[in-house]
Amino acid sequence: MSENISCSRETTITKTTIEGLKETVRNLYLADEIPWVIGYSGGKDSTAALQLVWLSLRELPKEKLNKTVHIINTDTLVESPVVAKWAQNSLLKMEETAEREELPFVTHRLTPKVENTFWVNLLGKGYPFPRKKFRWCTSRMKILPVNDFIKERIAQYGEIILVLGTRKSESVNRAKTMAYYEKLRVRELLSPNPTLANELVFSPLENWNNNDVWLFLMQYKNPWGYDNNDLLTMYRGATEDGECPMMVEAGLPSCGKSRFGCWVCTMVEQDKSMEAMIANDSEKEWMTPLLEFRNEIGQERIDRDRRDFRKMGGFLQGYNGRLSHGPYKKEIREKWLRQLLEQQVKINENCPEDFDYIELISIPELVEIRRIWVSEKHEFEDTLPRIYEEVMGKSFPDNSLIRPESFQEREWDILKEVCEEYPEKELLFEMMYSLVDLEAGSNSMSSRKGLKAELEKAIKRNCYDNESDAEKYYLDTIKRKKEFGGAYKTDALVMDESADELTEES
Repeated sequence: MSENISCSRETTITKTTIEGLKETVRNLYLADEIPWVIGYSGGKDSTAALQLVWLSLRELPKEKLNKTVHIINTDTLVESPVVAKWAQNSLLKMEETAEREELPFVTHRLTPKVENTFWVNLLGKGYPFPRKKFRWCTSRMKILPVNDFIKERIAQYGEIILVLGTRKSESVNRAKTMAYYEKLRVRELLSPNPTLANELVFSPLENWNNNDVWLFLMQYKNPWGYDNNDLLTMYRGATEDGECPMMVEAGLPSCGKSRFGCWVCTMVEQDKSMEAMIANDSEKEWMTPLLEFRNEIGQERIDRDRRDFRKMGGFLQGYNGRLSHGPYKKEIREKWLRQLLEQQVKINENCPEDFDYIELISIPELVEIRRIWVSEKHEFEDTLPRIYEEVMGKSFPDNSLIRPESFQEREWDILKEVCEEYPEKELLFEMMYSLVDLEAGSNSMSSRKGLKAELEKAIKRNCYDNESDAEKYYLDTIKRKKEFGGAYKTDALVMDESADELTEES
């Protein structure tokens, strides 16, 4: 739900413009049997697009409203609590009003699959926090849920029309993209989707500027019973000066600067919108712990030291004359899980009464994180239930994980104590607990298939004394390949202090 400021302070729409657009919407709706899907985030642009469609179709005779309009809202499960509550309440209002007025709107709340959520990837797998060259969150948490929903509808109907509130004036890149696909239109006003076949995109607000959107929202009453003035108030509260002038006065700041999204978002250096909400409204100070936790996670300056020197698969990869670090270390993942649960307790103690229980991380996510730690990372100490109980004051409510009973926390401590007798072998303990867990999990002939390969993989992963030993081995190998004409990773040796060691590919 990202907002970029429009340079224009003027409005381009009139009542005649709106009535013409409403007629266009109705004509498109009646032109075929292809169902519509409207993307609704709760922000001003998606609200305006949905409101325009709603007002247009409401004027049609009931017998012509025989084509479903699906309203989809993607909840990443880490949305700002204020915005998430706004969107959820909006969907409830839409359902009630559509049923009462016999309108063809059906709402859908989409969420990422548990294996794709933010916390399962960050705390479970140990993925480094998202950044420009490693933006793993958007596709997993936003794009995939929408694409899965749309694919189901395409399979059912053969084709769908996706209605979006995108505007050319949002950014230069957005304008270029929309202009390019405008040239490829197969039908009037309908552009092809570059990623999904049989999906056409309708952007009714494509030529509006920021002030046009606000003018429309303020002049036309919200048809499903929500107050657009409350939406304006939310945007005003998310600007640094607490102001949100509507239009015409040149030089004044615009609500377009407000940016709503995931409260954990590290794609920006500062979450200025949440900071402004807290600064402008003392009743929102309860969100301060979320802002502080987000800022701790997103410390790029110290992030490399929080991560393992090996990649997710255990192999070494170099960049800039040193090893590229991979997933977060065990102690970091456990520390952040504890802090996250503590924040969940704290904000529920201090949040306003009109908020229901705020769940920062769900039980299914915790179950999946526990499975990854124990079954994939071989951390048979199984610390998650203990962390949960210590913070939440109650037992972890899921016992579905089946573990060998012969090796648990007591055996973990004994093994660790023995390995600490060899301080120069920093990876000895990890090697030993991985080997022990692999062997303990292979208690039948059928489960021993492939065990030898897994044991060898664990040994290779941990065969170095420490990071310095691994880095020397890796760079010496690269240099030998270069010397003898073999294929090697060229950027492993090239020094470039401005480069980023993390990419989507690595």
